[in-house]
Amino acid sequence: MSKWPFVVFACSICVLAWKAAEEPARPSVPAPAIVQEQPITIPVVGIHRQQLVDTFTAARTGHRHDALDIMAQRGTPVIAAVDGTVRKLFTSRAGGLTIYEFDDAGSICYYYAHLDRYAGGVREGLRVRRGDLIGYVGSTGNAPKNAPHLHFAMMILPPTKEWWKGDAVNPYPILMARGITSEASGR
Repeated sequence: MSKWPFVVFACSICVLAWKAAEEPARPSVPAPAIVQEQPITIPVVGIHRQQLVDTFTAARTGHRHDALDIMAQRGTPVIAAVDGTVRKLFTSRAGGLTIYEFDDAGSICYYYAHLDRYAGGVREGLRVRRGDLIGYVGSTGNAPKNAPHLHFAMMILPPTKEWWKGDAVNPYPILMARGITSEASGR
């Protein structure tokens, strides 16, 4: 019996699996007026605008990045970018230790990923002010161990407040226009 039908079948399965794993690129949306007006802190202590690199449209396996990678030494303090509430602490294979923060209006979700650890006292439901210490830069999840960074994303929340269904907003131009650097280790 010939092996060719099996080889063709196996190759077809691989192609189908590859296509199924691809996530369709969601369009990025412009930041709503509320985001364009409110102060925002660069969420890694000591990082200045000139150090930021726009990684929002960078390719990742099967999808677009839709986030900003802010490179820093492991253990560098991560602070809340805006006033809001910690809605979810989560550990995932991709993001590692993560924090989902909703702004005060409940319209934008700020996502902090690859954290080394959470700051003491951080819990779901915690009210945070812009500049409050919430965690520390790391490389948990699928981040390269030798490249600690904060994966920082912003999503416009749908009416159902399901952050995983939000529309991605590029944080780079917002931080470049209005980003404030904190030299302190958070409050």
